[in-house]
Amino acid sequence: MQTVIRGEHKMERKIISVSIKRQVTIPQKYFDALGFNNEAECILQEGGILIRPVRDTGGSEFSEQILADLIAQGFEGAELLERFKQQSKKVRPAVQKMIEEADALVQGTGGKTDLDKLFGAEE
Repeated sequence: MQTVIRGEHKMERKIISVSIKRQVTIPQKYFDALGFNNEAECILQEGGILIRPVRDTGGSEFSEQILADLIAQGFEGAELLERFKQQSKKVRPAVQKMIEEADALVQGTGGKTDLDKLFGAEE
C-alpha cells in the first residue's frame, strides 16, 4: 500500500487485480475500515470508479412518516414495532417501482415530462 497526499486529503493507494470475469477483491483492511457487508455501490465518475459499502437504511428516509401513520392507526408497543418493520421493508421496492415507471414514462415522451405525470396532480 502506498500513502498518497492530494491537497488536504491523505489517501491510501493499493493496486488490485481484475479477474477474467471483471471481479475485484477489496483489500481486507479497506473492507473492515469502511464496514462493507454483502453489497457494494459502484459509481462511475470522472474517469474512475468509486466503490463504497451500501448502507441498509431500511427505509429510514420515511421512518417518521411510517411511524406517525402507524400510531394514528392505534398501534403501540411490540405490535407497533412489528408493523414498522413490515412497512419499512416495502419502501425500497416501492421507490424502485416508481423509478422504473418514471423511466418508462420519460422514454415514451422523448425525455420530457413533468411532476404531474410522474406523481399525479396535486390535490
